[in-house]
Amino acid sequence: MSEALSISGRRLGLADVVSVARQRRQVVLGDESMKAIEASAGVVDRIVDDATPVYGVTTGFGKFADRVIPPESTRALQRNLLRSHAVGVGPSANEEVTRAMLLLRVVALAQGASGIRLGTVQSLLDLLNRNVLPLVPEKGSVGASGDLAPLAHLALVLIGEGEACVGGKQMSGAEALTTAGLIPVELGPKEGLALINGTQAMTAIGALVLYDAWNLCKSADVVGAMSLEAVRGTNRSFDHRIQALRPHPGQCASASNLRRLTADSPLMVSHRHDRHKVQDPYSLRCMPQVHGASRDALAYATQTVEIELNSATDNPLVFPDTGEVISGGNFHGQPVAVALDTAAIAIAEIADISERRTEAMLDPSFSELPPFLTRHAGVDSGYMVSQYTAAALVSENKVLCHPASVDSIPTSANQEDHVSMGVTAARKARDVLLNAETVLAIELLCAAEGLDFRRPLRSSPSLQAVHDRVRQEVPHLEDDRPMNHDIETVRALIHEGVILESAQTHSGELD
Repeated sequence: MSEALSISGRRLGLADVVSVARQRRQVVLGDESMKAIEASAGVVDRIVDDATPVYGVTTGFGKFADRVIPPESTRALQRNLLRSHAVGVGPSANEEVTRAMLLLRVVALAQGASGIRLGTVQSLLDLLNRNVLPLVPEKGSVGASGDLAPLAHLALVLIGEGEACVGGKQMSGAEALTTAGLIPVELGPKEGLALINGTQAMTAIGALVLYDAWNLCKSADVVGAMSLEAVRGTNRSFDHRIQALRPHPGQCASASNLRRLTADSPLMVSHRHDRHKVQDPYSLRCMPQVHGASRDALAYATQTVEIELNSATDNPLVFPDTGEVISGGNFHGQPVAVALDTAAIAIAEIADISERRTEAMLDPSFSELPPFLTRHAGVDSGYMVSQYTAAALVSENKVLCHPASVDSIPTSANQEDHVSMGVTAARKARDVLLNAETVLAIELLCAAEGLDFRRPLRSSPSLQAVHDRVRQEVPHLEDDRPMNHDIETVRALIHEGVILESAQTHSGELD
């Protein structure tokens, strides 16, 4: 069991989110965070005692910000806020997204700018550490005052309402707390607002997508290098001198990977002086430029999301050093929405160029491989129709890449008159990622098949290790068979990092 993740002063990265969301790493509040939380809660207590008009503490919400709430109704105000905002619809978030949301909500509250009590934050953390997973419908957020609907469903379980899943069993929020040995929280002033104002739904999904997208980019270099060898292409275009004359960071990193992956390859050496192999099609020759552009876009998206997951994103924000409570707009999801729309485009381009490399391997006029990678053309179709699937997914990604962040629709009687649609951007990026992994899996299956036909020549040690790992799961296609399970098997190998790990046993860690 890994050491618990401490929330106190240290900035979290994508890998930290994944360790909690997927490996169920435990999380604790550090001393610094606990002191900050208590200081901000003290400011809220003084405001309530003085009956000072402060949005969401002693007033209503949204369009009702001008309604002053009497002290005896402040607790009901916060409880009703969770109930009224729990209007999400559609399928519930899966375990890893829900765990990521719980973690990120704790991190936001631990900044000490939300006015929430330490005990309430600890109760939220207890849900995470005991794997009590609120059922959170993924649709219903416009990403303006944060992800109000998803976070309301997340927080309802704290007060013994809503629904949750414990040990794989769905139950009421009250039953879930009892099962985990927890007691319902009675919300104090501002606490309901602090729990639901923020961007943690879009950021949770986005962080997981970006982590997987980096794996996809590195895996694309591996698979693309295999395709290059299968069609007897040249690695001359990856020369470091070419990249130095146009030194985009992503391009340089991808070219470096491709050089390392194809080094010491008997297959590559075998046709080095073939005058017909001077230049390859763009999908092979321009891998550093295309893969690199996606890398640079993902670097921007990653920087944005990592800033967001370490930020205070509710409203109003509490400043204990001056005792001020200031209304602002940190809940607005536009930075994350734009970043995740960009990420979706970057991921889609990895699939676009992959599908073209697949086609190159299936076309005997270019590849000099058997038509559609089968010895029995006519009787067998080989990998012909796998390219249809890749084409369908690439085309679907084109639709999904329409940016959500350029849309807006006013809510709350025009009080909230511009919204980000950040969760929509996050969910679309996740769909694009799944499609891209599948397209890359199809290319990998074709590349492995192509290398089979190049025997007795072998590829580089790195790529041979990948080929051997694929063959442990999927046999050579001697005769036609349904390939849907083969495709999903190899997609899982890509998604879980197995393909990348296999290549790195010889190449070292790729950039």
